[in-house]
Amino acid sequence: MQIDFKKSPDGLVPAIIQDATTSKVLMLGYMDQAAFDKTMEEGKVTFYSRSKQRLWTKGEESGNFLYVKDVKVDCDKDTLLIKADPAGPVCHTGADTCWDEKNESSDFLAKLEEIIANRISNPTEASYTSKLYARGINKMAQKVGEEAVELVIEAKDNNDNLFLDEGADLLFHYLILLQAKGFKLEDIINVLKDRHK
Repeated sequence: MQIDFKKSPDGLVPAIIQDATTSKVLMLGYMDQAAFDKTMEEGKVTFYSRSKQRLWTKGEESGNFLYVKDVKVDCDKDTLLIKADPAGPVCHTGADTCWDEKNESSDFLAKLEEIIANRISNPTEASYTSKLYARGINKMAQKVGEEAVELVIEAKDNNDNLFLDEGADLLFHYLILLQAKGFKLEDIINVLKDRHK
């Protein structure tokens, strides 16, 4: 990867940090060659701090490191886009991002998958998802089948609201089944993309 650190008189290039999962922009920092090299070697984002006048690994005091997942350089070779997994809030104020935004996906289905995963990992008596998961894979698969049949029945009628409700029920139960099998909706999307080629 060729980065033109010489374009700037101080030898620094901007590094935009983006959450690898949610795609939210978390912060902006600056890197020189040494900061970039350390980032690549250790897998944790390191900047050159203009105020401290030294290399600074994000999280070195708080423990809220940014674990590198992907690095890209722009077309002019003078700006970095680093996709990372944050180990906590990113901003020094305690906010998720330096723009005081919540670091969560704007994709509702991805958020729903996170909720389902949480209900499976942290079961409660009040959670329908927890109870269904506890009943095992056969019961989850059976529930998907039942919801599919109900959707087919509603498709033959003219009540759009009932049709949409049954479609939502089917998708919800399918997401639970996917989690139970160790997959996500993204895996299904990838199969569809492969078929489309």
